[in-house]
Amino acid sequence: MTMTDFLITLFHNSACGTSRNVLGMIRSAGHEPEVVEYAAAGWTEDQLRALFAEAGLTPREALRGKEAAVAAPELLEPDAADEDILAAMVRHPLLVERPLVRTPKGAALCRPSERVFDLLDHRPEQFVKEDGEVVRPVRA
Repeated sequence: MTMTDFLITLFHNSACGTSRNVLGMIRSAGHEPEVVEYAAAGWTEDQLRALFAEAGLTPREALRGKEAAVAAPELLEPDAADEDILAAMVRHPLLVERPLVRTPKGAALCRPSERVFDLLDHRPEQFVKEDGEVVRPVRA
């Protein structure tokens, strides 16, 4: 598989440090991902269902609690239905936790950011996060 065959999509929020670190990690591995600024692009329910299924997440697990506490606190209630959470995510894209990454190896919510290395075909020797933390990925 060549690098051009190893397509990576990063569902990204440039205001998020974790998302920026994941983008840097992907680039340090020699890839240029398709970057989807989902806050501007928005989501569809079908898109979210497919992405969550691929990542093994439920809508509740993919719900960004900090955003929900402000935008839709009722979604944090234990009896909030997945359908209601999905509908709210479509209306308010920032309710989706970030960053989500899809590669030929699968999809995942990359929190912590180092989770992205499991989705790459090769890893950099090291990566320095925005806060100065040095990450030395274990070779797969």
